[in-house]
Amino acid sequence: MLILFAILAVLVLYVVYSFNSFVTYTNRSKEASSDIDVQLKRRYDLIPNLINTVKGYADHEKSTFDSVINARNQAMAAMASGSASFDDKAKAENALSGTLKSLFALTESYPDLKANANFLDLQHELTDTEDKIQAARRFFNSNVRDLNTALEVFPGNMIGNLFHFQKMELFDLPDNDAAQNPVEVKF
Repeated sequence: MLILFAILAVLVLYVVYSFNSFVTYTNRSKEASSDIDVQLKRRYDLIPNLINTVKGYADHEKSTFDSVINARNQAMAAMASGSASFDDKAKAENALSGTLKSLFALTESYPDLKANANFLDLQHELTDTEDKIQAARRFFNSNVRDLNTALEVFPGNMIGNLFHFQKMELFDLPDNDAAQNPVEVKF
């Protein structure tokens, strides 16, 4: 009887441990997703300042500015939308990253702009933010990987299914040339 009680106690402790692990993995993944949102908000706030600074030097490059602004607005709308899927948000963010590359490539044609202290500060802030976004995405993906792995391995998969824990999507680049290749700007 004592052996049976000990086995039952070990099983209960394992279930409690597994459940708590799944809760931890889920919460870390949500926290990492929130960190991405914080950095994206910072990016959204910096972009209008950067655009206005560049506009002073390159008024005739309206199409580049418009594409950056449109991509920013679409990314903000995807983030604010409660119904947008994680994949839709990732696509919008990747499109914005691509347009920002074209904006920085555009500045190569304006030597005075590259020497402007305000522009350099904004560019540095935006570059720093982009680095933080990438770090937050890597952190998110590592937490999602841990959660998904725990949900797939035996016997954790049985406990995860019992308590209805769900796998999460990784933050991934789309499989298209635009996301994989550098931006080329032609004049």
